[in-house]
Amino acid sequence: MLGKQALAIETVNRTSVTTLAGLTNLSKSYISQVKQGKKAISPKLLDILVDLLPQKKETDYLFIFLQSRKSMGVSRSTLDFYKYMLNGFVVQTNYLKASKHTIEKYLYSIPANHNGLATRHANYRAIKTFYRWLDAEYGFNNPMKGMSAPILGKPIMPALDETQVKILIDAVDNIRDKTIIALFVESGLRLSELANIKLGDINWTGHCIQTLGKGRKAAFAPFGKTSAEYLKQWINEYQPMDNIWDINAHGIATMLRRLEAKAGITCNPHTFRRTFAMLLRKAGIDTMTIKELGRWESIEMVQRYTRSFSFQDSMKFYKSPLSFNH
Repeated sequence: MLGKQALAIETVNRTSVTTLAGLTNLSKSYISQVKQGKKAISPKLLDILVDLLPQKKETDYLFIFLQSRKSMGVSRSTLDFYKYMLNGFVVQTNYLKASKHTIEKYLYSIPANHNGLATRHANYRAIKTFYRWLDAEYGFNNPMKGMSAPILGKPIMPALDETQVKILIDAVDNIRDKTIIALFVESGLRLSELANIKLGDINWTGHCIQTLGKGRKAAFAPFGKTSAEYLKQWINEYQPMDNIWDINAHGIATMLRRLEAKAGITCNPHTFRRTFAMLLRKAGIDTMTIKELGRWESIEMVQRYTRSFSFQDSMKFYKSPLSFNH
């Protein structure tokens, strides 16, 4: 017991109050008093610290990394993504001394089935971001410089056509939900963006909504005639003072799950965002314009969202190069 106590005290003395509080879910006030010697280490804290000892450095860096992402305003789902992807890597590798070969070995230990390829690529993205941060913040060597991404399969993810969107709108019995569906499809808004719309964010003349995108960057999202009509009806009915909804992001997601079960049509926020991109692409809008309208960070992301756009779709806009002036 004395050995464990000594190790725990060493860990407390070496680790910041904020980090310890985050790792143990205990209050900063209590941790601070322990560090100052005003309170003894409780059995609960002792057990937690002993469990952390074999990987305390890795846990510290991962926690600080996650805190840095949180301070940048990334969504809860993005934080969960980094935490889930990086926990296994941190535990299974000596990542501070890892080589390119070590990382590739870890990535390719993930089975190469359909879901495995996607998981492998997701791990690659998370680990790459982590090493860039370690390099920028602490000067650690980045072994992923020049490393190619794992080959990713090309699954075609679902996007809805206009008929399916109309079925979903008709399937709900209130203006609020009709407005939400129309806005998702016409604006390409993410769930968190849509859930936080305020009255002052809506530019009726310019047909756009000011929003905070990834990284809390100010941006604008468009909306069309259908959304405008539903928005005006809903706002007139609800009479909001600030946020235009009487429901939060969790409530919207729950509503969509129930609608999907009722209508038999996939309708989650990501499907609506793909639908936004696909309907624009099928209308002849180029991928660069879609990127700007949907606030994507790269053309590659738009191409992933519009992967089901076919040769036959392209032929609708084809004109012979020799007939331009005829």
